[in-house]
Amino acid sequence: MTSEGPGKHTSAAELTNVSAHGMWLLVDAREVFLAFEAFPWLRDASIAQLARIERPAPDHLRWPDLDVDLSIDSIDHPERYPLVSGVGAEVRESPDPDLGRG
Repeated sequence: MTSEGPGKHTSAAELTNVSAHGMWLLVDAREVFLAFEAFPWLRDASIAQLARIERPAPDHLRWPDLDVDLSIDSIDHPERYPLVSGVGAEVRESPDPDLGRG
């Protein structure tokens, strides 16, 4: 009787740079940019808060200090996801009411 091998490895995401316009992450050996305009929940965070990233699943990133969860697909294709945020005075919603519904 043999046991099964370990499950699929999920590599960590790493903060590589931050500017006034957004931040860059290294995810699966590629660098992705998160514009603060598209992800305003991250705009006013400290570097330490931005750098503390958990990856509980292959398509799931979490910033526990900020209570922010994002799918990698939403980072790659922010236009597919309506922006709903309590940050700032306005809330931007998608003109397509069915966009982003499962």
